[in-house]
Amino acid sequence: MFDSGGIVQAVAAVAYQLASLDRSVDDRTRIDLIRALEELKSSCAAAQVKATADLDASRRAAHAAAGVPPPQRGRGVGAEVALARRTSPYWGGRHLGLAKALVHEMPSTLALLESGVLSEWRATLLVRETACLSRADRAVADRELCADPDRLYGLGDKALIALVRSVVARIDVEAVVRRNSNAVTDRRVSVRPAPDTMSNLSALLPVRDGVAVYATLRRDADSVIAHGDKRTRSQIMADLLVRRVTGLDSPKAAPITVNLVVSDQSLLAGGTEPAHIPGFGPIPAAVARDWIATASDPESEEALLMRRIYANPATGAMTATESTARRFPAGLARWFEIRDRTCRTPYCGAPIRHNDHIEPHENGRATTAENGAGLCEACNHAKQAPGWTSRRVDSARGGLHRYVFTTPTGHRYRSTAPPLPRPLPVRIDYYRPVEKILVDFNAAA
Repeated sequence: MFDSGGIVQAVAAVAYQLASLDRSVDDRTRIDLIRALEELKSSCAAAQVKATADLDASRRAAHAAAGVPPPQRGRGVGAEVALARRTSPYWGGRHLGLAKALVHEMPSTLALLESGVLSEWRATLLVRETACLSRADRAVADRELCADPDRLYGLGDKALIALVRSVVARIDVEAVVRRNSNAVTDRRVSVRPAPDTMSNLSALLPVRDGVAVYATLRRDADSVIAHGDKRTRSQIMADLLVRRVTGLDSPKAAPITVNLVVSDQSLLAGGTEPAHIPGFGPIPAAVARDWIATASDPESEEALLMRRIYANPATGAMTATESTARRFPAGLARWFEIRDRTCRTPYCGAPIRHNDHIEPHENGRATTAENGAGLCEACNHAKQAPGWTSRRVDSARGGLHRYVFTTPTGHRYRSTAPPLPRPLPVRIDYYRPVEKILVDFNAAA
């Protein structure tokens, strides 16, 4: 119906028409429009699924023809999908897995997605909850659950999950047992920002361990309340968790280092530019000043090591350093952690796990801050796949670090390091000795 370019143009034309829909309609039409658009979203998701699965099959065939070892065939496809969808590589891999499962193993589910009966999220739930089955058993579950569209009518997400799990358990109960046993290997601890300079510390644990930790904190919090403490139970439990994990209850607790990147204007001149904690994100300047003042108090239990990071006053860029080694030394690794903050791949945002050359060392390129970038493990592996290339972009003097990489399809993406908090501009008429500034700051604190 369309040539290769016409397909993309046709989709773009539909998007253009949707942006100019007539809004002067009655409420009944608005409801019908909302339903039709929801079904269109599902149809678009199904088209994405098929295009993604076809891309994976094509890339694997090309890798096989090029003699790429079987375990490495298809490497980088998830990262390409993520860039095209403007999301993180983690979700690119999830979208790729969803596409392969629906196209190759769950045709009935794919048909309901294509017709608008299922949303992409609910199709994802079906794929996720049947992942423990063999390919043949998964096909059986697919037919039983989705051959009749009315089977899922009116079910909420929890009811849908319960239905799928009951069908899976009836088909292969041993697979469910194995899945529950393997889930223990996914235990982890993570932290992410929360509003008002707070953080969410999460732990995914086996149910026995999770319940035991919570019950212990609650029991000990009740004991503290019984002795007249005025804090709430939740506050006491949170405080107990922090003190026990960090060891601050012990007189010989090891000091804890927090890297705090803050401009001299925010630190010394009452500026408002946020400070930055590598691995967490920005915090208000006033909070950073309070932390530093507290850490400087000899009576404080906290131990804080400050690393002073200086930036270009105009751009916020860090200055460069160099190593003659192939591997990036610890100093450069710390440099990337502070300069790049998170994985440099657009839309990723994962913690930095690997430091790698932008232009390969084996091609004679140097081990420098300019020729290196911090990446997560998945993105570093993706860029090693056949057809991926990257090159440095020379920045203007004092400019932010930049590089460009190209995927096997010829699509180019740019990566720019985030700016650091900018220092005070040097002005002779406002010059004061550093010692005087520090004295004033300590007095204010």
